[in-house]
Amino acid sequence: MLIYLLRHAAVAKSQPHRFLGQSDIPLSEQGLAQARALAARLAHIPFTAVYASPLERAWHTAMLVSGHSGVDMQIVEELREINLGDWEGLTVAEVRTRYPGAYEARGADLAHFRPPGGESFTDLAERVWPALLNIARSMDAARDVTGPVLAVAHAGVNRVLLARISGVPLARLFTIPQDYGALNCLRYRAGSFEPVDAWLV
Repeated sequence: MLIYLLRHAAVAKSQPHRFLGQSDIPLSEQGLAQARALAARLAHIPFTAVYASPLERAWHTAMLVSGHSGVDMQIVEELREINLGDWEGLTVAEVRTRYPGAYEARGADLAHFRPPGGESFTDLAERVWPALLNIARSMDAARDVTGPVLAVAHAGVNRVLLARISGVPLARLFTIPQDYGALNCLRYRAGSFEPVDAWLV
């Protein structure tokens, strides 16, 4: 039983970088091309169910990659990216000006630091882990879901899931690669997950 866990394709980059979080922005032209390239590369995989975050950059990627329409895609609210609260849309320089010491405090305690009105990565993990279990268990229960499924989410979401599965502390979260379009494959068996090479299954 396989779950293909995909980060959404590219969005337009702002200069300087801004905290994106749950801001709902579309795929860039590069992202559209990237999603179509992934669709071609994964065309041999018969996805029997597709799940996506409700943010456009995720569900649009899911539609393009899987060929499924919005009608037969399942939107999972819990797969939204981390909520960065008052930091949403700010640059690092703006955060440092408005919240002195907070950026450094986050770096010192990546697992537990919460921006004002936002979530920590621990909060995020507690939100998204049950969602992944529900997807896996629904595959177990549904007679019509016999093949692999696709789940499209975000860098933060995917990293906390992969960290838990691989035993990586949340303090080392950013050591887990999650470029735009990053694909990870998880085998669900006997109530647990194990990572497998997405291109060898």
